[in-house]
Amino acid sequence: MDGTNFRPFIPMNLPHPFVIRTREILGEEFDALIAALQQTPPTSIRSNDKIEYIPSENQVDWCSSGYYLQERPLFTADPLFHAGAYYVQEASSMFLCAIAEQYLTNVEKMLDLCAAPGGKSTLLLQHLSTKSLLVSNEIVSSRANILAENIIKWGNPNVLVTNNEPHEFKNLSGYFDAMLIDAPCSGEGMFRKDPNAISEWSENNVKMCAERQRQILQDVWEALKTDGILIYSTCTFNRLENEENVKWICEELGAKLLPVKIDNYQGIVISDVGYRFYPHKIKGEGLFIAVLQKTTGISHFQKSKIDTKKIISVKSDIIHPFLLNEKNQGYYIDDKNGISAFDKSFEKDVLILQNRLKVIYSGIFCGEMKGKDFIPSPALALSKVLNHESCEIVDVDYQTAIRFLRNETLNLPEYKRGFLLIIHNKIALGWVKNVGNRSNNLYPKNWKIRMKI
Repeated sequence: MDGTNFRPFIPMNLPHPFVIRTREILGEEFDALIAALQQTPPTSIRSNDKIEYIPSENQVDWCSSGYYLQERPLFTADPLFHAGAYYVQEASSMFLCAIAEQYLTNVEKMLDLCAAPGGKSTLLLQHLSTKSLLVSNEIVSSRANILAENIIKWGNPNVLVTNNEPHEFKNLSGYFDAMLIDAPCSGEGMFRKDPNAISEWSENNVKMCAERQRQILQDVWEALKTDGILIYSTCTFNRLENEENVKWICEELGAKLLPVKIDNYQGIVISDVGYRFYPHKIKGEGLFIAVLQKTTGISHFQKSKIDTKKIISVKSDIIHPFLLNEKNQGYYIDDKNGISAFDKSFEKDVLILQNRLKVIYSGIFCGEMKGKDFIPSPALALSKVLNHESCEIVDVDYQTAIRFLRNETLNLPEYKRGFLLIIHNKIALGWVKNVGNRSNNLYPKNWKIRMKI
């Protein structure tokens, strides 16, 4: 999410069936909702803990790293945005932070099933234990690539990005301790941010979304262990996709509701089976979220034999100098000369998941060997495990940072030859290879800034 496609709300005639449905839910407050939908949506971001970045004093109540901005800047023009210093995220969805603090502190393995573009996965990575492994999945291939980019820029090593259909998780029966299903929905809660959501709305689409959500839940349910936590959310208002589906989960799949502490937060509406966020009551968009605990199924995942041939022993003088906490980064996977690093406690789990899922990114991709030379990757530069003391650093000004992010050539004759880490405002942007009279820019071409700034 880079803010370049943002469009303010344009008042439109709301579909009559939507008005009837939503008025039944809100009663006298319906007019207040309509008034809120005519207002400019608030802009909020969530800061990354890899840099001390506090952009505003106006904090999101339920998320310690969430902040409201007074106005929406051009995020594409900010090098800190490209470096993963923060994520542009709608404030209501940051309520996942409060849930994580209450229910996910001891989770070992978690699945974010419908994760693109990455807002909730990056939030989870910030609040899960470093000993927790997150599988961040997206069904649509093109969106999975965007998800991988945002995960890379966030910089955590304890994550795999996958591109699988929900039913493909059935071969991981009882594997996950927790799941987040931010289900594809009719998008009523995003009407003021996305006018297209209004024109695409229909009663039939609401029904189709509700049916699809149930199918997704049914397909992936077996992968959640007994007593595991399910967080179910949508960005819509109707009861069919929200309360009715949660009741169906409890009755048909086997689960019980869990309460979330909201005493310190004003404006959140408690429904009979979950929590509702309305634009006229909180500073954010529409959201429904519920937390459940599975009561049926399989308690433990049965591990099969692990093929350890992919594990390689990397010469310490090649990889280790680049990494912090060397003792914990003792596990590597070699894939066609590419080297990814994980905490060694994830060794067996990563191999299991790579064998059973379509993994498109995992751990921290450190780089690749070309002959005897190691070529460090952009992911390593942006990661939280890079040892900056092992790098030759070039601290650049704003204009040079933008040139770098455009993938332009930089002239750095005063620096030694070899790989140089480009830094701006205390955060890494990526690598160049200095060859004397010029430097080869290693910033990924598919990430580069294309718009005129």
